[in-house]
Amino acid sequence: MALQLSPQERELLISRAKRPEGAAEAARQERAERMVRAAILAHQPFAGLGLKVEAKGSYPNNTKVPGDSDVDIKVQLDDPFYADLHPGMGWWRRRQLVDYRGPWTPDALRREVAAALRAYFAGPIGTDHSIAFYIPEVPGSRPSADVVPCFRYLRYKDPQALTFDQGSVVYSRDGTEIVNWPDEQLRNGRAKNTRTGGRYKFVVRVLKTVENHLADQDVIKPLPSYFSECLVFNVPDDVIATGDFDDAVRNSLDYLAGDLNYWFGYYRRMVEPNELKKVFGEGQKWTARDGRDLVQAAQTYLNYR
Repeated sequence: MALQLSPQERELLISRAKRPEGAAEAARQERAERMVRAAILAHQPFAGLGLKVEAKGSYPNNTKVPGDSDVDIKVQLDDPFYADLHPGMGWWRRRQLVDYRGPWTPDALRREVAAALRAYFAGPIGTDHSIAFYIPEVPGSRPSADVVPCFRYLRYKDPQALTFDQGSVVYSRDGTEIVNWPDEQLRNGRAKNTRTGGRYKFVVRVLKTVENHLADQDVIKPLPSYFSECLVFNVPDDVIATGDFDDAVRNSLDYLAGDLNYWFGYYRRMVEPNELKKVFGEGQKWTARDGRDLVQAAQTYLNYR
């Protein structure tokens, strides 16, 4: 059974979540990103490639909470790129777009990113994960970092290849393709935060914090922090913006409890903050049951039930 906060304890948690991470923590995160960029730029095989080295996830989205220590950093190669081609596209246009015969395969990019990180950072680099390389934390200097090699990914909307959505694609060591849309996530999240007077990201930080507490108590299984962001993104703006900050959290959880109800099935229409993927679509790391468990346990923990 989860500990249930008193109204005073809940108010303290909410008060802390009103403010994003402080300047000192932001400086540590920026240092990690800057050092990974320096490692990539110093690696001779990458000379002239114009690789993009950028933080992604909760750090640039301003939804990081103390329990989520890692900084996610992508190392993206734009050429070659991978694509989801429009079904009406002719074979010659298809060949023009995806007929790459150069050296930069997913395995080659992964191998050289690993070499660049090993050459730059003191101490061991974690390589056991199928997707990311792990750089351990240096207390007081920088947080740990997950470095993800990836390629530009385009999803074409017309047969002439004039319009497209742009994202990133990661290939795991077993060849599994994982497509993300970080630019759309960032843009849509900022727009929703503006429409709700800054409360969208506040509610996300509250739910992330609660999820960490509940997982630590073994009330629910640990879930990716992005899952909380996905859930709250589907709460209408007026639900989040009505009342005080406590109301914003309470009303958001009430709304999600209804949408995640098994019998109604409204959860099937939920989209990620990028608005290009279903929250409960194929290949996700979570289920609707995970969402129901999280929301119900959060309502109890925050003393709303």
